[in-house]
Amino acid sequence: MKKTITIPLGSQHISLLEPVKFRFVCENEKIIDVSSDVGFVHRGIERACATKFTFEKIPYVVARICGLCAITHSLCYTQAVENLLDGEVSLKAKYLRILLVELDRIHSHMLCLSHVSENAGFEAMFMQIMGDREYVMSLQEMITGNRVQFDYISIGGVNRDIDTNISSQIKKNLTIIKQKVYDYIEQFENNWSLSLKYKNIGKLSLDMAYQYNAIGPLARACGLETDVRSESAYLPYVDVGYKMITRSNGDIYDRNMVRLYEILNSIQMCENIVDGLPSGEIYTKLKGKPNGESLVRLEAPRGELMYYIKGSGKPLLDRVRIKTPTFSSIPAFIEVFKGSDYGDAPAILASFDPCMSCTAK
Repeated sequence: MKKTITIPLGSQHISLLEPVKFRFVCENEKIIDVSSDVGFVHRGIERACATKFTFEKIPYVVARICGLCAITHSLCYTQAVENLLDGEVSLKAKYLRILLVELDRIHSHMLCLSHVSENAGFEAMFMQIMGDREYVMSLQEMITGNRVQFDYISIGGVNRDIDTNISSQIKKNLTIIKQKVYDYIEQFENNWSLSLKYKNIGKLSLDMAYQYNAIGPLARACGLETDVRSESAYLPYVDVGYKMITRSNGDIYDRNMVRLYEILNSIQMCENIVDGLPSGEIYTKLKGKPNGESLVRLEAPRGELMYYIKGSGKPLLDRVRIKTPTFSSIPAFIEVFKGSDYGDAPAILASFDPCMSCTAK
């Protein structure tokens, strides 16, 4: 006899300590319907950026939206402003921007993989990946001066250069991380607890990805070739060795694999940047005040981040609008849960890698 029960997941749950709630309607152990609520927190950052802070200060304000995605928020906003000012950012500054964005992607993907391990019951793997993540965090601190809120991006360039000592330490740490990622791949490919039992679990089909506008690793794991880096007109990603990583099955296993191989590609890009860093200045003084409208997209670790700004030639902007990856992906999240066993919900959720700090901006 079937029994229908409604089960909440979040906002306080062992696998979801975030200001979002999913409500599952289950028949016995099977999830048959899902609803979500992301309205727990609203910090008013968009409004503050248009009323409290001049446009030069906003890169440091939006970096506070999220500790994990700080560099992508500040860079996406900065590029939107630079579109409306006179002048050109140096190639060296663009290379250094990519360096920080890709280091951020590495540590963010490692955090996701550690949580997948934890929710699968593999605590030892969780601790190992979190410990290894320190190799990336130390590089970010060495380059920017901070471990989390980097304050590295400025309108017209970046705030710090790298010297030969930092370059050699970057290459040393990345070599260590690369070997560890190969070890992770072996575990995630062959360990029953980590991924083998999650093959064909939490699947998102290619048609569903199109229908629900999936982005980031969630989309690329089911074969949808979408990545802002492949079409970026602002940053020379092709020149530093970017490659799009895709899989086809769209399950937890493939989402893990996409992130693991994206880490390897990010490492390669960082190594290429350090080896081929152009000469020149890291900062260019741009003239004027934003006048007009600008929209910029940037590939954050979880997918497309979008900033829209509107200015009228004044120090204060008229409008700042931010669209974050996790908010865009929630319709696809809901569909993936449907038809799954409730016992698999924590692992499925971890494989989404939601960032509610970005969403509750």
